[in-house]
Amino acid sequence: MNTDNAGKRMYDLTAKIFPYFRSLTGKGVRDTLKDIEEYIKKPAEGYDPPAFSVYEVPTGTQVFDWTVPNEWVIRQAYIEDEKGDHIIDIKDHNLHVLGYSTPVDEWVSLDELKKHVYVEDKQPDVIPYVTSYYKERYGFCMSKNQLDSLPEGRYHMYIDSELIEGSLTYADVVIKGETDREILFSTYFCHPSMANNECSGLALSAELIRYVASMTDRRYTYRFVFVPETIGSITYLSQDDHVKYLKEHLDAGFVLSCVGDDKDYSIVRSKYGDTLADRALIQILKHTDHYTDYPFRERGSDERQYNSAGVDLPVVCFCRSKFGEFPEYHTSADDMTFVSQQGYQGSFDAITALIRMLEHNRYYRMKVACEPQLGKRGLYPDISRKGSYDVIMTQRDVISYADGRNDLIDLCEIIGAHPDEITDIIDKLAAADLIEA
Repeated sequence: MNTDNAGKRMYDLTAKIFPYFRSLTGKGVRDTLKDIEEYIKKPAEGYDPPAFSVYEVPTGTQVFDWTVPNEWVIRQAYIEDEKGDHIIDIKDHNLHVLGYSTPVDEWVSLDELKKHVYVEDKQPDVIPYVTSYYKERYGFCMSKNQLDSLPEGRYHMYIDSELIEGSLTYADVVIKGETDREILFSTYFCHPSMANNECSGLALSAELIRYVASMTDRRYTYRFVFVPETIGSITYLSQDDHVKYLKEHLDAGFVLSCVGDDKDYSIVRSKYGDTLADRALIQILKHTDHYTDYPFRERGSDERQYNSAGVDLPVVCFCRSKFGEFPEYHTSADDMTFVSQQGYQGSFDAITALIRMLEHNRYYRMKVACEPQLGKRGLYPDISRKGSYDVIMTQRDVISYADGRNDLIDLCEIIGAHPDEITDIIDKLAAADLIEA
């Protein structure tokens, strides 16, 4: 599988799903999942598309301490002035309506209008993203500058929507490996047009599915989960004994969020910061240009649910710029100009390196006493000169520390080399029958 153009493919997929009117439930969610499934099923040489399973959980279903909400149907929303001109309209930007708004059809004064309009005071040029999922109300969103510029007069608030008994939609993909030990990747799709916060995790997950399914050897089974944030992961965990199964089979899990920009790399740790997922991702991030290590107390996405008491799964969150930490977050400024092909490619390269690391992560032990004679096996330069010692020092370190006490992640930590470099050395030593897992 060609991975060189992964960044462009993910960027293009983001551009396709960016306009959809997504929320916790509804048509935008289902349209998004259809496009993800279509992307995953595109044929390629050596690639066998895995099954993409979509599930519907009816309104009113009890999911732990929560209840699946009504489905939101939104058809139209605008504010017009006395001349009939639309001041804002969701046809122009779908952030203009408060998420899960109930219907309204009223003419009001400017003062009354302002009671139902949300702005971002510190960023007067952007449209904020605001929702009211669990309390019925209606409202609109616009830039502060636009609201401040409205003249006195009467305005028509119109929202054509309804809350119906429907269902919550989620999907998953399970790619079987040689064992039933699992790696989880989870992402979400409950926000409208925001590229990094909403679409990037979907695009990366879709590309990773193609990558994993193309691997010729898989020790692990890989589970990819697509859910609306919070209520979706809670619902997923509540269904089909997923908590019990994952507690028995999951070795490491990763929530993918905000992975399309090119500014930073981030990890949000698991609850105690000591799982295989923590150890592995940190080793990968150490070899990026810059990363930030956030404790679990600064969580905010579905790592909250996977780490919650009674669930306690080994899950961390991977981001580029972390949610809530970049000014474009939850605003109209999180558009297609904020993400980039380079940003996507960096995320893809990091997570595929993580996958290779996890696949090779065993405890290693040399099979011979003392340093083996590497020259006769073609693993040592046949000319000794200044500088040649540095070339083989990493290999010597692997030989020295492969004493049965250290797994691959330990070796990376001790030696300070990239996991791919350590893995290549181990593969060469294994081919020469010098090391065992």
